[in-house]
Amino acid sequence: MELCLNTSTLADPGRPDALPLPEKIRLAAAAGFRHIEPWHSELTAWTDGGGTLAEIKAMVADAGLSVPSVISLMGWMDAEGPGEQAAMDEVARRLEQAAAIGAPRMVASPTIVVGDVGYDIDLDRAAARYRALLELGGQIGVWPMMEFLGFVRSVHLLEEAVAIAELADHPQATVVLDPFHLWRGGSGFGRIGSLRAEQVGICHFNDAPAANPPRGQQSDADRVYPGDGCLPLEHLLRTLATIGYDGPLSLELFNPGYWALDPAENLRRGLAATRSVMAAAGLA
Repeated sequence: MELCLNTSTLADPGRPDALPLPEKIRLAAAAGFRHIEPWHSELTAWTDGGGTLAEIKAMVADAGLSVPSVISLMGWMDAEGPGEQAAMDEVARRLEQAAAIGAPRMVASPTIVVGDVGYDIDLDRAAARYRALLELGGQIGVWPMMEFLGFVRSVHLLEEAVAIAELADHPQATVVLDPFHLWRGGSGFGRIGSLRAEQVGICHFNDAPAANPPRGQQSDADRVYPGDGCLPLEHLLRTLATIGYDGPLSLELFNPGYWALDPAENLRRGLAATRSVMAAAGLA
């Protein structure tokens, strides 16, 4: 498994001005990562500022990196009526951004419904929508990956994401693994061993505290460096190795305390922590 940096580890992806994407590319390469996983908001900020995606692609290549995926596609799962076409137009725009920088895949996030709001997921309908994404992605050259989010009321379980991917009945259907979401949503880590390597599009990597706040109240901001929390990451890595997954391991954190650090120091700590867990799992 090769190490990847999800750019959210360095700064809030919703504020691309906090640390421009070219600087994140430079920092990732200097730290020793092999891949970088940017957000669509960063690509949009770059082009809105007068830059081109061809320039970003060249920066990535010059730094000796590659882009395994981009984050993320939103609004596609439940949009109806006139809103459905608008949502798919935005999906196409983001897929085209990913294609322009050479990314073969893009994360497809489920509907964001949080709190006590009721939501009954229709797996067949979600699968049909996901298949439509895959068909559109095939035309553009970027394959969407089905994501589950542990803190939402739509697709919050790995089992749901896998069901949607399987019901989509498409050879490029994959899921995004993420230990934080496995923990937060209650899936646990036992289901991973039943997956095939080709069902896993990418694996995000992080850890979570056992408490403070309690699991059911944790958000992205509570993620910690691998090995600094309670998650069975060594078991996760061994299981991935057993099923034959050899894709990117993408360090994905959203911790404001880490954002406040010197960026190079943040990456040094994150990379060292990741390598330590990999070594303990026998994968170094």
